[in-house]
Amino acid sequence: MTLLDIRDLHTTFRTRGGIVRAVDGVSFQVAAGETLGLAGESGCGKSVTALSIMRLLPTPPATIGPGEVIFDGQDLLNLKESEMRRIRGNQMAMVFQDPMTSLNPVLTIGQQIAETVETHRGASRRQARQRAVDLLDLVGIPSAERRLSDYPHQFSGGMRQRVTIAAALACDPKLILADEITTALDVTIQAQILDVLRNITAELNTALVLITHDLGVVAGMTQKVHIMYAGQIVEKASTKELFANPQMPYSWGLLRSVPRLDQSRPTQLEPIQGSPPDLTRLPVGCRFEARCRFSRPICREKAPDLIQIEDSVPGHMARCWGTQQVSGGGWLRGFDWRTKWSEATAESPMSPAPRPAGTAS
Repeated sequence: MTLLDIRDLHTTFRTRGGIVRAVDGVSFQVAAGETLGLAGESGCGKSVTALSIMRLLPTPPATIGPGEVIFDGQDLLNLKESEMRRIRGNQMAMVFQDPMTSLNPVLTIGQQIAETVETHRGASRRQARQRAVDLLDLVGIPSAERRLSDYPHQFSGGMRQRVTIAAALACDPKLILADEITTALDVTIQAQILDVLRNITAELNTALVLITHDLGVVAGMTQKVHIMYAGQIVEKASTKELFANPQMPYSWGLLRSVPRLDQSRPTQLEPIQGSPPDLTRLPVGCRFEARCRFSRPICREKAPDLIQIEDSVPGHMARCWGTQQVSGGGWLRGFDWRTKWSEATAESPMSPAPRPAGTAS
């Protein structure tokens, strides 16, 4: 059953330099209990997509829409702010990137968690406090009842991140949006946080959208992955299929730039050359064309659509003229894309899939 259905979502920002098209026609679905990864470079639109879903962007300068965000059968973009407040933290929750700034420094941890339970569930102060203790136990914080009276600065970075996960789970939401939750944590703490999140979502059947630039996290945590670039989704696939058979040069480049811990002889990393396009002055053609080693004239002249890849598993889609030529699109006559691609990917870019961050090789 589809829990979240994003349909052709656009989000723009009005700036002095022009209109920034941060999210430009994004569509995807998340089923109940499913884990989806949104991956890509910084600035590709991942976090803005999540904030648009939660309607947490200031308007102005942001404009969310056109598009639809169908959550549990209702379009969130058509709801009043008072109606959205009943959904945020209750049916849908977000874990932010920096727990130090997302937690209130002048309120105790117990107050911050209990407030959510009291607001959305109408619980008494005693019931809300007990719920906070249970949640801190759930995310692995020792001496939970005693630590309710502590303030955020009295916790380490990893413990603060556990607290934000506990707060997100306060009302047993159907969906959690986790935005770069392992950033700035060492690999051991990363592994612990991911284990906590993996076990909790499985136990509660909670859907999870995991926003990250860490492909090791994607490989170890998600069932599906969507690659974003310059405000668009450029490839969709199951996690296993994307790592074994990437169909978009940008996806291939991301995979080739990740260290391989499963090889006896490390290979040299291959960074993606160049920079993403200016989102106020987007190119007419493919947005990755200026950085793509396979660029052809059609790539500069016309933007490719996100389409199903022939001879691939159902649901594997890519936004690339070269891939469409291999699939019979006919746009690149005289250019042997299949041979070029085979030569460039002679060594499978990431197979077997990388281990999650913080795990043993």
